[in-house]
Amino acid sequence: MFVVAVALALALAVAVTVSLASPTTTATGVGHLLVERSLRAAATCSKFPRMCHAKGSPGPDCCRRRCVDVRTDSLNCGRCGRRCRYGWACCRGRCVNIMYDAKNCGGCRRRCPKGSFCRYGMCSYAA
Repeated sequence: MFVVAVALALALAVAVTVSLASPTTTATGVGHLLVERSLRAAATCSKFPRMCHAKGSPGPDCCRRRCVDVRTDSLNCGRCGRRCRYGWACCRGRCVNIMYDAKNCGGCRRRCPKGSFCRYGMCSYAA
C-alpha cells in the first residue's frame, strides 16, 4: 500500500511540474480558440463596416454589431431590428406570409400559377 501511495504522489508531482513548465500564453488548443474568439469579438462591423462586404460574410448590412442581409433576414427585414412574425419570411426586404401569399407560396419568389391560390404553403391545396 505504501508503494502505491508513493507512486501516486510521484505521478502527481510530475504532472504538476509539466503543467507549470508549459507556458500558459501559447496560442494552441483551447487557449488558441479563446484568443481567436476575443480578436473576432473586437472586430465588429460597427467599428469596421466594410467587413460585411468581405467574401464569406453573411450579408452586406451591419445590424447590432453583426453582418446580415436585410433582404432575407427575418430578424432584420428591410431594416435593422424589424422582425417578421412567426411563420412569416423576409422576402426582398418585406415580411410575407409564405403560407398564404400566392407570389411567395412556401418560400420567397415561388409563384402559384395564374388562377390558383396558396394554402398552407402549397399552390391549389385541396382544390
